[in-house]
Amino acid sequence: MSTTIKAIFFDVGNTLLFRNQQAILAPLHQQNIYPSSEQLFAIERRTKEEFDAAMETGSDRGFWERYYLHLLMELAISPDGIREKLLRATHLSANWCEIRPRTREILLRLGRRYHLGVISNADGKIAEVLTRCGIADCFVTITDSGIVGYEKPHPIIFDAALREMKVEPNESLYVGDVYSVDYLGATRAGMQAILFDVSGSYRELGLPRVQSMEELEAVLE
Repeated sequence: MSTTIKAIFFDVGNTLLFRNQQAILAPLHQQNIYPSSEQLFAIERRTKEEFDAAMETGSDRGFWERYYLHLLMELAISPDGIREKLLRATHLSANWCEIRPRTREILLRLGRRYHLGVISNADGKIAEVLTRCGIADCFVTITDSGIVGYEKPHPIIFDAALREMKVEPNESLYVGDVYSVDYLGATRAGMQAILFDVSGSYRELGLPRVQSMEELEAVLE
């Protein structure tokens, strides 16, 4: 890790905040179907591998479309109707509201050493979600694709965040959970990057990765 880092930018989903499974998986729960954490992590690993490969070939099928197709196949459920409900609930930023213990505490400590920002593919309301979750004030800037008009991995959204923060790309670190969107998007914009890999999707790739905020803090020290 370079010693020239002045700013750290974070993804939100599956990095700072996690899905409210009760809200998002309600259509399954209504049918008395409760996927296990092990099943959900396995589906996430499979989907990320497939999605990353597809992104390199220009496929436009979204991550969550793939994820729920695989999940419903795993559960032997017809995707008709229910997949659209799951997608709508997932794309609602308000449903990304689960925060891990000590996240705010660690962000505050990091904020004493670095300028902190957010770069998120969202619906224009991610600042409100971060406020409700009690961590919006930890960040100097919050860059939302729903406001910028471009989603990661497009360089414009990274450039917009860097300009607002007034830092150079090589002075900045990006932390996010999807290789093709977060890691490649950031590094191609000239930034340094670490994967936030809770599910272990990238443990075999030899890339910089952490599985928790505690581990990220230790790496930066």
